[in-house]
Amino acid sequence: MSNARLFWSSMTVSAALMLSACSQPADETTEANADAPAAETTGKTIRIATEGAYPPFNYTNADGSLSGFDVDVANALCEQMQANCEIVAQDWDGIIPGLLAQKYDAVIAGMSITAERQEKVDFSEPYFANTMVWLSNTDGSFDPMAIQNVTLGGQRSTTPGAYLQDNYEGKDGNTVQLYDNYDNAYLDLKSGRSDAVLAEKVSAKSWLADNKEGFGIVGDEIDNNDNIAIAVRKGDGLKAEFDKALSEIRSNGELARLEQQNFGQ
Repeated sequence: MSNARLFWSSMTVSAALMLSACSQPADETTEANADAPAAETTGKTIRIATEGAYPPFNYTNADGSLSGFDVDVANALCEQMQANCEIVAQDWDGIIPGLLAQKYDAVIAGMSITAERQEKVDFSEPYFANTMVWLSNTDGSFDPMAIQNVTLGGQRSTTPGAYLQDNYEGKDGNTVQLYDNYDNAYLDLKSGRSDAVLAEKVSAKSWLADNKEGFGIVGDEIDNNDNIAIAVRKGDGLKAEFDKALSEIRSNGELARLEQQNFGQ
């Protein structure tokens, strides 16, 4: 990630999508349909899975309820579609298998679009764009420009995890340690069992809010074209309904408001 890139790169995606929409000829029928609720989702209960362990995108509160950006986006979309929204927690490793097994209808869980996942599921238009950062001790012991003989942490089955394996596992004396969730990766960083964690910037900043002493983001951001979207089963018409609702909450400013609310500046 280049430091010159604005953190809210999702707004670039938003602008492109809005321009694309504006390029289509408008008529009274199109405008009327845009305001009408989708017949396929009105009054329907949509069951949505999130991880519940990836703040600030999604996390579990002390009372067991789910919160975070993904949860807010899910609720906003269901409201736009006039659908009933039921959000459930699902461990990350089982989140796509659970979707394919029809345990729920969609996944809104900070999930990046990847070629491997696209073989199994369909994705909506992106609702956020990520960048990655190195999180480490700020004593100078970790140099992102000379990564050698260190232990690097991340979460398995994620784009940063795949990036670590592709670029560092078994190379230059490095070891890659992947965890079930970022919480465990951060615990090992804090305890000294790893030298650095590669994470999405918003996740790293969320952890740093409570762990500023001795830790920080080191080096430049890494832009790996990481776009986050909603996953549904192959061929499910729900994709088109989500795309329409996303366009609407992007146009009316609700998506930007939820970003500000969950991520700040």
